[in-house]
Amino acid sequence: MRPPAAALLRCALLLLLRGCPGQEGDAGSPAGQQQALPTVVIAVLARNSEHSLPHYLGALERLDYPKERVSLWCATDHNIDNTTEILWEWLTAMGKHYRHIEWKSVEEPSSYPDELGPKHWTDERYEHVMRLKQEALSFARAKGADYLLLTDTDSILTNNQTLTFLISQNKSVIAPMLDSQTYYSNFWCGITPQGYYRRTADYFPTKNRQRVGCFAVPMVYATFLLDLRKEGTSGLAFHPPHPSYTWPFDDIIVFAYACQAAGVQIYVCNQERFGYINVPVKSHQTLEDERINFVHLILEAMVDGPPMYPSEHVSLSPKHLGKVGFDEIFLINLVRRPDRRQRMLSSLYELEIDPLVVDAVDGSALNSSDIKILGVDLLPGYYDPFSGRTLTKGEVGCFLSHYYIWKEIVARGLEKSVVFEDDVRFEGYFKVRLTRLMEELEWAQLDWDLIYLGRKQVNSEDEEPVEDVRNLVVAEYSYWTLAYVISQRGAQKLVTAEPLSKMLPVDEFLPIMSDKHPNEDYKKHFANRDLVVYSVHPLLAHPTHYTGDSKWLSDTETSTIWDDDSKKTDWSGSQKTLKGSRSNAGHSFRSTSRDEL
Repeated sequence: MRPPAAALLRCALLLLLRGCPGQEGDAGSPAGQQQALPTVVIAVLARNSEHSLPHYLGALERLDYPKERVSLWCATDHNIDNTTEILWEWLTAMGKHYRHIEWKSVEEPSSYPDELGPKHWTDERYEHVMRLKQEALSFARAKGADYLLLTDTDSILTNNQTLTFLISQNKSVIAPMLDSQTYYSNFWCGITPQGYYRRTADYFPTKNRQRVGCFAVPMVYATFLLDLRKEGTSGLAFHPPHPSYTWPFDDIIVFAYACQAAGVQIYVCNQERFGYINVPVKSHQTLEDERINFVHLILEAMVDGPPMYPSEHVSLSPKHLGKVGFDEIFLINLVRRPDRRQRMLSSLYELEIDPLVVDAVDGSALNSSDIKILGVDLLPGYYDPFSGRTLTKGEVGCFLSHYYIWKEIVARGLEKSVVFEDDVRFEGYFKVRLTRLMEELEWAQLDWDLIYLGRKQVNSEDEEPVEDVRNLVVAEYSYWTLAYVISQRGAQKLVTAEPLSKMLPVDEFLPIMSDKHPNEDYKKHFANRDLVVYSVHPLLAHPTHYTGDSKWLSDTETSTIWDDDSKKTDWSGSQKTLKGSRSNAGHSFRSTSRDEL
């Protein structure tokens, strides 16, 4: 039986320390092994961090490293939110477990002179941060600490082995690569002679983990570990800048130059998923923009893992759940997929959206007689256009799940509703953009039945934009029903078509009803094909995973033929669940046109 990774890291760390002079304790005894671990100072610099601080502190307290070997140096100032209260509440509960606590709190002033807003960086603010980091460094040296870990409050170390891993690498300056909602991360692969960012061929392969390891880089920031025992690090400083410094006045660039001048190589490691970093907002944006960005990061972490969890030792601001102006928000989920249900409920909770969970019809549990009792029959001549197979039981269950929601919309007289499946990855600013869309629809008095929030556009042609409504197009032939808005009239049209007796997959049925399906034979079975369908563009929702992804699972594709349990199907040959060439068009957080800065 192999020992767990944490134990292997701890053993490697102890072996490394036996070669280091001046370490306390006897490595031969269990108590000595605990004492032999290096002492670490963690510097916590917090300003206007109410949005991320509970998750940051939660990750900090879960680090698998003896707290009695860790000192905390905490500073907070210039706040206009509850950062000070949150940090002090946490320190009151957790401080006793740490080696030492250093606390610096300044409540006034709440802004810097000439500051245009809380996200605007002036030279005075840069210098203040440099001085704080230098004070933390001086504190660590004065305490005889072995390491200084600097970690911004927008950096969430979800991997509790991060600190142990970084120490085990035996580098002077080393950072864990952090993931984000974009190609942004916490390292540069290139820097110009003037100290500005230089794009290189190594950045994207590193960020995407196409190459894996610890790599020499000219700069790291947000979260990194400094080995104070190394001879070369004794001359490193955050303030004042090096006497020959002429680069931009920025704390992270000043430190990168200091390392270069001292001949200290910086490294970034990407062997593991260590955690996340929030994409910074622009200087003119607000704390609310930053909060919305961070909520999106929480949602991304739920999909990609490991997820973030707030500390249990701080009070969280209450969520105000609602319907976002809709009459109902339906969430379809198979009872036997509780993991998906929980992730979607958690995601919608973070978005402050209150859904009605609908137990999906489980096609795999239907036998042939069940299907006949329900009045289901296959549309004559239907075959999957890619694999050549006929309808699957999973597709029958999916169709029935949506169909029963349409009937409920009609029965309850719901003017406008949202329907989610349980495999949705939400775009940034989802709620804000959806609200704005509905407001503009009302202002433009646009006639509509159904609006895709997420889909796969089948054809590559550009679609007709809608006048007077931003980011809306006339939907051509499309796949997927993972997220859409539907009106009462639209639901009535779909139910009136009596589709159960001539069933095909629901994402083939919708294009037929809007007269956008290319198969004329299929359309002949539905006389009234006047469903008015649009799509948001860029999309507001995407599947959590695509065919071929390690975590991909489809209950519609992986099933059995609708009237023959002996014939199993899978996704082979089907293109529906593959990531389309246009499926990310306009994807605000995944486009390579977005600079990694």
